[in-house]
Amino acid sequence: MKLNVDYQELFEQRHIAPNEQDTQEMLDAVGVNSLEELIAQTVPQNIRLKGAMDLPSAKSEFEYLNHLKQTASKNKIFKSYIGQGYYGVIVPGVIQRNILENPGWYTQYTPYQAEIAQGRLQALLNFQTMVIDLTGMEIANASLLDEGTAAAEAMFMQYSLRKNAAAKKFFVSQEVFPQTIDILKTRSQPYGIELVIGDHRTAELTEDMFGAIVQYPASNGEVFDYSDFANKAHEKNIKLTVAADIMSLALLTPPGEWGADIVVGTTQRFGIPMGFGGPHAAFFATKEEYKRSMPGRIIGVTIDAHGNYALRMALQTREQHIRRDKATSNICTAQALLAIMAGMYATYHGPKGIKLIAERIHGLAVLLSNALQHLGYQQENQAYFDTVRFNVGTLLNAIKAEALNNEVNLNYQGETVTISIDETTSVEDIKTLVRFFGKVKGINQNDIDVDALKGDLTSTIPASLARTSAYLTHPIFNSHHSEHELLRYIKSLEAKDLSLCHSMIALGSCTMKLNATTEMIPVTWPEFGNLHPFAPIDQTGGYMQIMDELNRWLSEITGFAAMSLQPNAGAQGEYAGLMVIRAYHQDRGDFHRNIALIPSSAHGTNPASAAMAGMKIVVTKCDEKGNIDVEDLRAKAEEHSANLSCLMVTYPSTHGVFEESIIEICDIIHQHGGQVYMDGANMNAQVGLTSPANIGADVCHLNLHKTFCIPHGGGGPGMGPIGVAKHLVPYLPGHAVVDISQEKSIHAVSAAPWGSASILLISHAYIAMMGAEGLTNATKYAILNANYIKARLEQHYPVLYSGANGRCAHEMILDCREFKALGIEVTDIAKRLMDYGFHAPTVSFPVAGTVMVEPTESEPKHELDRFCDAMIAIRNEIADIASGLLDKANNPLKNAPHTAAVVTGNDWDKPYTRQKAAFPLPYVAQYKFWPSVGRVNDTHGDRTLICSCPPLETYAEIETV
Repeated sequence: MKLNVDYQELFEQRHIAPNEQDTQEMLDAVGVNSLEELIAQTVPQNIRLKGAMDLPSAKSEFEYLNHLKQTASKNKIFKSYIGQGYYGVIVPGVIQRNILENPGWYTQYTPYQAEIAQGRLQALLNFQTMVIDLTGMEIANASLLDEGTAAAEAMFMQYSLRKNAAAKKFFVSQEVFPQTIDILKTRSQPYGIELVIGDHRTAELTEDMFGAIVQYPASNGEVFDYSDFANKAHEKNIKLTVAADIMSLALLTPPGEWGADIVVGTTQRFGIPMGFGGPHAAFFATKEEYKRSMPGRIIGVTIDAHGNYALRMALQTREQHIRRDKATSNICTAQALLAIMAGMYATYHGPKGIKLIAERIHGLAVLLSNALQHLGYQQENQAYFDTVRFNVGTLLNAIKAEALNNEVNLNYQGETVTISIDETTSVEDIKTLVRFFGKVKGINQNDIDVDALKGDLTSTIPASLARTSAYLTHPIFNSHHSEHELLRYIKSLEAKDLSLCHSMIALGSCTMKLNATTEMIPVTWPEFGNLHPFAPIDQTGGYMQIMDELNRWLSEITGFAAMSLQPNAGAQGEYAGLMVIRAYHQDRGDFHRNIALIPSSAHGTNPASAAMAGMKIVVTKCDEKGNIDVEDLRAKAEEHSANLSCLMVTYPSTHGVFEESIIEICDIIHQHGGQVYMDGANMNAQVGLTSPANIGADVCHLNLHKTFCIPHGGGGPGMGPIGVAKHLVPYLPGHAVVDISQEKSIHAVSAAPWGSASILLISHAYIAMMGAEGLTNATKYAILNANYIKARLEQHYPVLYSGANGRCAHEMILDCREFKALGIEVTDIAKRLMDYGFHAPTVSFPVAGTVMVEPTESEPKHELDRFCDAMIAIRNEIADIASGLLDKANNPLKNAPHTAAVVTGNDWDKPYTRQKAAFPLPYVAQYKFWPSVGRVNDTHGDRTLICSCPPLETYAEIETV
């Protein structure tokens, strides 16, 4: 036997599921001889790339992790006391292993199909309850992207609620975190909002101000009593936003008790690693009266079809795909996975545990302050929670040098040093700080007895600001404090949620592909998780290498000159790209260019993002095939030529088609002085075959949580970096704290300079292990799998749009509108799919009454067949309704989903069998996933909006409805 010592397992073979036999059978079903023939029939020749992408050779999984360990070692993990919104944390092992590292949690989709998402919805309701309790507010959402963007959302919500249309000023305390002020500058400019930055103690509040924001505690560490400021603001009809440290609220009077209208912040301190900037779940809480203006997702309590307690996303009419350019926000992604972790942190520790952690942090800060004052340093904060502040004058450089010698990072502002204590700080750490501060003054460490000072610690928080109200009183936060109890609680919720662990999630435009374990492993390495985003650049060599490589690779894939990795969501990338275009026009003196042409088929975030960027939206028509109506586009480009800013276009189209006229479309825009913004939602059909630059785009955002394998996490995290052509590079986002600015950079769009940096590792791993050939093959198989489903289903469901040769791209739209005559809505099909063990495809987008299917390259043929079998069986059930074999009102579709309680109950009043209800195909018994509730009643939930955990007796009341 001849031995092969050069064999290397390719990751591509693990990521792309169909084997050779599957491939041939699918090609036969599609009616082509080869994969290349299918691609030639699908992707227009005039946009095809001429050669292979210039990317490094693919690494095996083993090789990649070994190589990455070497790269990770270039990050120097110093003890961080920088603070400024980012702190060291202790991630409870039970949460890290069973949520953060668990595909049963991180591969779930956004909970639009509530009946198979009850576990995650409960975890997010817990998060909302935690936020409401700690802030003292009345309602909270289920997370935003980061503290800075949450503050910007608050500013815009205040602006939209103002009664005086002439009020265009927004007061910003100079002690708000600098990265937050940077984002406020970005968001205020398109609306002509004037930021008035100053000292809240001396500021003059005027009638032309609509809102204000303060930091609690302030960025310098001082805890101010803002109650008088709040009263003065309200006298002038000025609404007040408070950016609050959630850990401090265990000890400080919550803002809701002294006059806040909105409270925002980050829950990073609740067990989420710093990760060089993210991802972290921001919170947003406000008053009940503002619930319909609040951005983001809200989880609400309702009942199901049987009167049982159920949860779902509430007030969904505010979503961007409905309100479009009238939406109050462009937010599409939350930080669900991180919000769930933060909520579980509160569940695990409970109110007593959270208070003890907060008291310990505060106590160590007082200990440090007392010790340093014994050394002769003057503490400048009178009241503080975790941050002490010293003006060290000429000793600054010596302190900085000693800090580095001791592998410590402090925060330096001029001659002032601030030191922020966190959950990971120990008494030994305090001794280290005191020792080198003493050394700078020539004081021997033996003369400093820190232990002796431990017995005389008194809180610096004045009685007027000390919290007296209870929080986290619900039994959920008082029942799961042992690891066994929390583990079982986590698993009980996980069991209610369908994820990629169970079956394919064939969502059009959302690309639920494999999130490989090897891609996920490095995210929790301490070399990446424990790095502060404002750490000195010479300590971040590993991250710098990874981001430089990712920048170059994504630039090669897109054909662009450079990327900005800062936007931490797809919609954030849209906004960043449009702001870059805006800056480009204005730099050329074209301030009047503010018209954005947007096809009627566009994602709802497109017009919402354009409106936020200060643009006026002009909608262009689509033809009967779903393509952009070129002549209508041409006419509108000519009509608005003088003021044209850009076209926003998705490619392949939102209808799942490679439009033949795309180059002509881009040329029309350029002829009239506009820029082409390409929405990268459908890059899964482009990589290696064509590129945004190749079709003529100037800017494109990439959904790394789609094409490049960052998992959806139950509705976030995501990343939405933008690529730009050479002429737009100077305008890429900068940052107020870390110098990443280009020549003419716009202000920041995210709080951290590189967004949610730690999850960039996932996309880096995917590209490195796939290589150019693997990535190209992934695209080809995404197109093959989609066309195979099309071939199997098009005789049962009309396929709404297809390309010139009858092919779809990586997704297709199945038309279900004809069933409405039988009383069957597309929602009924979605709910019935749950009984077959599947999450529904995208419902009623981009066309009402349809489903959009995207299988991805990671699904094997037998899984595609299971899905097709389910869709065909449902179509046959619809046929039985048409023929009268099934009752028009009382049938498996109208009663779906069927829960175990209903199917196994003593009473069965349905005119079809239990077997038909629960096990409609032979494979279902083997793979059965039971929805935990019946069909959810959205109307009931919106009519009686409850967005926090109700008291236990409520559960019993609901069950008797």
